[in-house]
Amino acid sequence: MTARPAPKIPAKEDFMPTDFTMNDPQNLWKNQPTEAFKMSAEQLRQKSHQRQRKARFVAVKSIIAGFAVCGFFAFAFSKTHELILRLGWAVLSLWGIYLAYQAYKWIWPARLWPDAAFNTTLQAYKNELEKQRDYVQHIWKRAGLTFCFLGMAIAVMPMLIKTFVAPHLLLHWLPVAVLLAVWFAVFLPTRRRRQQKLQQEIEELRAFERGSQA
Repeated sequence: MTARPAPKIPAKEDFMPTDFTMNDPQNLWKNQPTEAFKMSAEQLRQKSHQRQRKARFVAVKSIIAGFAVCGFFAFAFSKTHELILRLGWAVLSLWGIYLAYQAYKWIWPARLWPDAAFNTTLQAYKNELEKQRDYVQHIWKRAGLTFCFLGMAIAVMPMLIKTFVAPHLLLHWLPVAVLLAVWFAVFLPTRRRRQQKLQQEIEELRAFERGSQA
């Protein structure tokens, strides 16, 4: 009885790179063709006006928050006689005004008439996206968060000095430290995702603009 020849085991180099690529779901997802960005003139107008309404709402909310912060810390300033605390409350009160001004400057959308021309609507839409992207990208400067933390640091300085005499008072700051850690853990990834999403919309709109001019 003749023995069957042993099956040939393919060598590693016999596999083509495409074999691994097609069997890897992650690579398959990355390499799949993307659908071209399409939008009619009417859809563009609707999206532009929807973006304007949303930006106006966010701007109004930020402006109200800024004036509320200003009023609250101005009241605290008037009720405090300690010099360092008054300085901290003054910085935070001025930060509220700065926050409201920057929100109006960078978030409040420019007026766009409902019957605006196609190119005008396209340019206005792109400008609003770029303004919002720049605001998110430079939010520490645009929203004045540096002034916010500076004012808070000045205001809490007297209480921190007391902890040198009574270290157990540091336990009172534990909830504040936890809240700040949670805020940073949420704020930084959210800011990055928001910036990436706006940049993606801008690139899609630029591609749409090039296609409409072709």
